[in-house]
Amino acid sequence: MDINISKDIKKEIINSIQAYFHEERDDEIGDLAAELLLDFFLEQIGPHFYNQGVHDAKDMVMDRMLSMEVDLEALKRPIR
Repeated sequence: MDINISKDIKKEIINSIQAYFHEERDDEIGDLAAELLLDFFLEQIGPHFYNQGVHDAKDMVMDRMLSMEVDLEALKRPIR
C-alpha cells in the first residue's frame, strides 16, 4: 500500500524525526536515515491507520444513514 504525502509534509516529518532523536535520545540522525525510518513506519503501521480511518468513516456514514432513516420516517403521513 502506497501512502502518498507531499514533499513538504515529508520534509516536516523528517525534521520531526531528527528533532526527536536529538531531544529524546541525544543522538543525531541524518536526512537519509530519517527518511528510511519514515518509509519503514509508513509501510508497517500506515495500513493500520488507513484501515482505522476507513472504519471511522464507515461508522460516520452509518450514523448519518440511521439519522436520515429516522428523518424520513418522520415525514410519513398517517393513513386512516
